[in-house]
Amino acid sequence: MSVEENITMSGITGKVVVITGASSGIGEAAALLLAERGAKIVLGARGTDRLEALAKRITERGSEAVYMSCDVQRREDMSNLVSLAYEQYGKLDVFINNAGIMPISPLDELRVEDWESMIDINMKGVLYGIAAALPVFRKQGFGHFVNTASTAGHKTVPNQSVYSGTKFAVRAISEGMRQEAGKQLRVTIISPGIVQTNFTESVTNTEVRNRLAAIRDELAMPPNAVARAIAFAIEQPDDIDVNEIVIRPTAQV
Repeated sequence: MSVEENITMSGITGKVVVITGASSGIGEAAALLLAERGAKIVLGARGTDRLEALAKRITERGSEAVYMSCDVQRREDMSNLVSLAYEQYGKLDVFINNAGIMPISPLDELRVEDWESMIDINMKGVLYGIAAALPVFRKQGFGHFVNTASTAGHKTVPNQSVYSGTKFAVRAISEGMRQEAGKQLRVTIISPGIVQTNFTESVTNTEVRNRLAAIRDELAMPPNAVARAIAFAIEQPDDIDVNEIVIRPTAQV
């Protein structure tokens, strides 16, 4: 089968996909892979330099992409991102709530600002994405949420309690929405283990950051592995809902 025939047969071809946290890591890998498979990509992240470069890479390869600055902590930004997708392409097929941070630390250190940032980005950011896209999905009669959680949303360990709490919340919100959604909408949770990204940059505890970086460098899987899981969920027929994919490096406990 040729590349052209494979793209034509893909359940991704022609779909309009919004991705938050799209400038690096999982978001960037998902954008490139989905564009390669025929999707039209709407990129959102706080900084525009990397988004501009990513959109250029996508369009130079013959696919379509637009972008805008988007802070998931601002509900208005999320609404504007959905509006961009609809104004540019006339529909919205998939909203990928991917933006997240992981400034973990022992609770005794009382890094309350880090706690608040995780709640605002990891949890409220997902809710703002839902608030922006759900009315569009209902009006269209179709749509698919893909929400990035974590294996930390299944099991917590010392130093990760607040981060895990936000990811447990993403899973609970997503599953509740799936049950409410009915037969028109699909909801998928992606729960990755450790991924080769820059997630350690947000960790404000130096000892924890260095330990996480060492584990990442030894064990982490590439972002494209998670992107393939996202693509698998999206490409299924409309009557098939992949509820959750847990994906981790083989060596990760």
